[in-house]
Amino acid sequence: MFLKIDQVDVRYPGQGHPAVHGVSLGLRAGDIGVLIGPSGCGKTTLLRAVAGLERVSGGEIRLGGERVSSAHQHVPPEARRIGMVFQDYALFPHLDVGRNVAFGLKHLAAAERARRVAEVLALVDLAGSEQRFPHELSGGQQQRVALARAMAPAPRLLLLDEPFSNLDVDLRERLAHELRLILKAAGATALFVTHDQLEAFAIGDQIGVMHDGHLHQWDDAYSLYHRPATRFVADFIGHGVFVPARIVATERGAKVDTPLGTLRNLTDCPLPSAYPDGHCDLLLRADDILHDDDAPVTARIVRKAFRGSEFLYTLQLDSGETVMTYVPSHHQHKVGERIGIVPAVHHVVTFPPQAA
Repeated sequence: MFLKIDQVDVRYPGQGHPAVHGVSLGLRAGDIGVLIGPSGCGKTTLLRAVAGLERVSGGEIRLGGERVSSAHQHVPPEARRIGMVFQDYALFPHLDVGRNVAFGLKHLAAAERARRVAEVLALVDLAGSEQRFPHELSGGQQQRVALARAMAPAPRLLLLDEPFSNLDVDLRERLAHELRLILKAAGATALFVTHDQLEAFAIGDQIGVMHDGHLHQWDDAYSLYHRPATRFVADFIGHGVFVPARIVATERGAKVDTPLGTLRNLTDCPLPSAYPDGHCDLLLRADDILHDDDAPVTARIVRKAFRGSEFLYTLQLDSGETVMTYVPSHHQHKVGERIGIVPAVHHVVTFPPQAA
């Protein structure tokens, strides 16, 4: 692993519990890692610890096999060869694009410096913009200049702290895909912090979900969504709810009794013995529930959100539980209407029952 974080703690003076506690993860050279979680979960603190801007109080951080942080050792930020892109880009308004990008290249001769500036500007699709000033650029262009400046000295690791947070939603999604292409084209290793799941899924090879200073899961996007390691990850990633269920042994494996009926022919299901008497909480995502006018089970629409090509309906079952479903937007139903639904669950995600 190129970046290795092993049981890292970060504690601020006077704080009752660590801002980051026992975090371990590894990032291969050329991969993009993303840290995601609610505000105050510790993701930016962990990023700052990797940068050397925060000292660790336990564990260690290794970069390219070199230990750069531990409770007894701290390599200063300027000696770590790390590039960083901040939320506000931190461009110098009085310098043109070329001089902004060249800021960390003062050790190079003028011709070599100009060549490198042109190279990284071309990489971020801003070739020929050396003479322009930051105020003449759009938000997305400023973000790419900040990225070019961070990449210009050829750092061994790039750190990005919510670089799209000041941009509108449509631009953020497009730039997230562009950023991944740029980083992959450069062969860069990067660690990215965001609170936006779509950004994380668009950019990351590996994604870490943090909460209250702990890393709950470090995995690819598919596994986070379909095989969450903890109840928090299951609840945080995607749209879904928990409903009470019971796993029952059958001659062909197992079935699951739910408020929507019995689920059978499952490709992946825990054994009934995994829970006392088989009782558990079942995660149902919005894409696990299909709208079907001819279905025997109906539910009342209690909330709906228009998303262009589809609605996200929140439904209440007769048993009182709620579920969610995506429905194509030409199926226009009013709040209070009842619609037919069927479960389309192939592998089940369950957790121990939790009191309401």
